Amino acid sequence: MSELQTPLLDCHRDAGAKLVEFAGWTMPVRYASETDEHHAVRERAGLFDVSHMGELHLHGAGAADFLQRLTPNDVTKLAPGRAHYSALLTPEATYIDDLLVYQLGEDDYLLVVNAANRETDLDWLRSHQPPCALDDVSDDYALIALQGPAAPGILADLTEVDLDALRYYHFVPEARVAGVPVLLSRTGYTGEDGFELYLAPQHAPGVWTALLEVGADDLLPAGLAARDTLRLEAGMALYGHEIDRTTTPYEAGLRWTVKLKQGEFVGRDVLVRQKAEGVGRKLVGLEVTGRGIARQGHAVLVDGEEVGSVCSGTRSPTLEKVIATAYVPTASAEVGTEVELQVRSRRLPAVVVPLPFYKRA
Repeated sequence: MSELQTPLLDCHRDAGAKLVEFAGWTMPVRYASETDEHHAVRERAGLFDVSHMGELHLHGAGAADFLQRLTPNDVTKLAPGRAHYSALLTPEATYIDDLLVYQLGEDDYLLVVNAANRETDLDWLRSHQPPCALDDVSDDYALIALQGPAAPGILADLTEVDLDALRYYHFVPEARVAGVPVLLSRTGYTGEDGFELYLAPQHAPGVWTALLEVGADDLLPAGLAARDTLRLEAGMALYGHEIDRTTTPYEAGLRWTVKLKQGEFVGRDVLVRQKAEGVGRKLVGLEVTGRGIARQGHAVLVDGEEVGSVCSGTRSPTLEKVIATAYVPTASAEVGTEVELQVRSRRLPAVVVPLPFYKRA
């Protein structure tokens, strides 16, 4: 296993989790049944350890202007206690990483980045000479995600925060959960209501245990496998799959993260051109109509000609169908377009369907 271990590793071992190496970390992929964990999040609640994520602290005079130049979403629309989803882009407007931006105070931001890209992101930001302090504070945080329709009721027993008043993509920087300080955010990566708890590593096992005890009738610990099927059903991009250094926000269906009116930022010229001229390919959802599973890398064919490849694919526990995402030429991106997937020596029929595959009521 990896040398990088989250502060909850003993909790996972005690629960009988199957552990794997992921982005350099030892992480639980499942506990008993990834399907049961998936359904728990959709119907009740699930608890995830996502302490492998990276946290970067950007603070001091000029921090806001610096972020405005380096990210495509409009930082001026944030305020203390609010967060948004954004990206670090190359000059070609392709993804270095996607990230969350939390505004802690005036010129004070917490950036939450993918574990595998933490050092790359830090180097990229530093290469643009920030006028303020930029610190890697990943070791200061554990991160627990409580997700699902029962999440508010479970959390309410352990905090005095008015959860009804905490809106989506808002956070309380100095909440207390199970008696310990927590940055409490109404965010998540499952397509369900839920919360993410940023806290000191030494407090993570106690809070994890307290949540499971309070939610004993409704809450299951959940691993990476369920997290992936949940996010794919919800149409949420994963770096290295739907987005990478070859894809732009407009191609990936993430134009809502781009605010061209905010002024100059890295990659803006390309996005201005793509908005005016359109893109040559688009990310689409696929529903496999034949017997078989689509996996990353499987070729996508239209009229027998290879036009792209699968980004992510799985059997959807919620929909009981095989689903996938893929980039296809814009002319083949219309809902209802029939395609084929090359799976080893045979071809699977599939059809273009709307994204997301699943959306909670």
